[in-house]
Amino acid sequence: MIAAFPMYDRPEVAATWDRLWRLFREAYGDGPKNLTRDENLWDIWLSPDLLLSQTCGFPYRTRLKEKVFLIGAPDHGIPEAPAGHYCSAIVAHRRTLNTGLSKLNGATLAFNEPISQSGWAAVWRHFKEHDLRIGSRRQTGSHQESARMVARGEADFASLDIISWKLMQRFDDFADDLIAVDLTAPTPALPFITACYQDVPPVHMALHKAVQNLTQTQREELLLQGLVTLPQSSYEAVPNPPAP
Repeated sequence: MIAAFPMYDRPEVAATWDRLWRLFREAYGDGPKNLTRDENLWDIWLSPDLLLSQTCGFPYRTRLKEKVFLIGAPDHGIPEAPAGHYCSAIVAHRRTLNTGLSKLNGATLAFNEPISQSGWAAVWRHFKEHDLRIGSRRQTGSHQESARMVARGEADFASLDIISWKLMQRFDDFADDLIAVDLTAPTPALPFITACYQDVPPVHMALHKAVQNLTQTQREELLLQGLVTLPQSSYEAVPNPPAP
């Protein structure tokens, strides 16, 4: 069996993710001893041996929903979005402190992946709703690298998963050079998934119990306060953008 929490599993919080996994195994009664790390995400998500992982809403609704089962969505316990949801922070260099979103019209976007909800789909929808145009686009491969590119002045702005952004503010010095210009509308948070042959209720129950058995300090470290049940239709309702 395979288990991985790849979306927010930074080195600085890896020990706490490991703690969550140990608590899950205790509650579930089975599972691999260690989390899988540094493996191709699609190989993890599509593995018939997948017991538990987390993916992004965009690949879930477009490529994974018929191949995996939805376990639930995280309650991040953040003021920017309700439980089971998240949003993107549109960040620019701190020199734009007094610059509104409209000043980014036609500006260069650094984005992580074409199939990222927070890095591409959310900002595309946000700019469309504000009648603004995204200029040239530079693919970076990760939210961290998108943020670094903006901090270095190699792109004008980036759209960052709000949880990734909060972790960057906590751990990355380059985040001091950045400021959130705006927030996108909340959408369903990154879904926890399992292989389609797994029995969902025991996995859901074990994950819920594991999160609750973390200390409050550990839950705050992971920005994970609980597990929310959302229907697949909540993810399917989010508009898909054109390719960048």
